[in-house]
Amino acid sequence: MSDPADFGAAVAEVVRSIPPGRAMTYGDVAAVLGSRASRAVGKVMAHEGADLPWWRVVRSGGLPPLGHEERALAQYRAEGTPLTWGRTAWRLDMRRARWSPETDDPLD
Repeated sequence: MSDPADFGAAVAEVVRSIPPGRAMTYGDVAAVLGSRASRAVGKVMAHEGADLPWWRVVRSGGLPPLGHEERALAQYRAEGTPLTWGRTAWRLDMRRARWSPETDDPLD
């Protein structure tokens, strides 16, 4: 079994690499690390994410971390993160906002 501290450090490194205006899901971060442990990424973010750009890691449907929606929205607006608006809710436009360190594509 791998060292949890190493996993946490690896998660932090990936999250720090996400450019402003872009986002990854918890599962995307895990996949970059060769893992399927999206919940473990969530645990790392919950316990160690305060010093990271936490708003750039979102749930699979493009929704921000639970309980942090207003703070995240302010960050998304400041960074120009692509959003999509419904009648009663908003979410990240993951087609345009999703980032991968392998492709490092610019915004559409």
